[in-house]
Amino acid sequence: MSNTPGPIGIFDSGYGGLTILHGIRQLLPEYDYLYLGDNARAPYGPRSFDVVYEFTRQAVLRLFEKGCQLVILGCNTASAKALRSIQQNDLPQWDANRRVLGIIRPTTEIIGQLTESRHVGVLATEGTIKSQSYNLEIARLWPDIKVSGVACPFWVPLVEYHEADSPGADYFVKKRIDQLLRLDPLIDTVILGCTHYPLLMPKILKYMPRGIRIVTQGEYVATSLQEYFLHHPEIERLCSKHATTHYLTTENPDTFREQAQIFLHENIEVENITLG
Repeated sequence: MSNTPGPIGIFDSGYGGLTILHGIRQLLPEYDYLYLGDNARAPYGPRSFDVVYEFTRQAVLRLFEKGCQLVILGCNTASAKALRSIQQNDLPQWDANRRVLGIIRPTTEIIGQLTESRHVGVLATEGTIKSQSYNLEIARLWPDIKVSGVACPFWVPLVEYHEADSPGADYFVKKRIDQLLRLDPLIDTVILGCTHYPLLMPKILKYMPRGIRIVTQGEYVATSLQEYFLHHPEIERLCSKHATTHYLTTENPDTFREQAQIFLHENIEVENITLG
């Protein structure tokens, strides 16, 4: 594979990773970005580790083929179920100079500085909760913190079917927040462990008790990437800078374009590709 500078690749099974892309572009607008959504095979949350690994592996390889030297898995499920295997098993065979990063670690690195009670909650997809990735990462970095997690299976469809502002969303949002706080009433910080969930923020703020900090990932992933570049200038030099963004999807481009406006509030051009 070539060492020619290329765009920063951002991969998600669907649309939620667009919130990660938005956060990164806000902080680092000068770079080029290539977003790939595997929308035809979404959601990844209920799928097995092996399937998520294989799908994610295909997507990362495609982004490398498109010239990306660095790929960010802008998907909690892919970060939880595939990142480590790709880093350890695939990168040494593909190209040891390229990098694949996830979005769970940047959030867990900062969480110890945000919680005072040392009780943290996680609201995420079923796959992320079952993987225990947040629990394990936080335990490594902050062993004194207790982590409780609740899966929110209906939250992603609420966003993608344009129901995030509907009265019906109140029931599903309140139900999961109440469930989390019953698990641990001492929680003072809640991680939104799915990239779709920030679009439900008005409802989340409505039902989350005052005084509980809500942590979204986009901001922390962006600052973590900025710091990563400072510590790894050899990787930063391989990321091209023309302030462009291109989009790929395995689904209908018109559908992707329509859904992307929910996350980005801009008109975009999209190319259809196949994986597998």
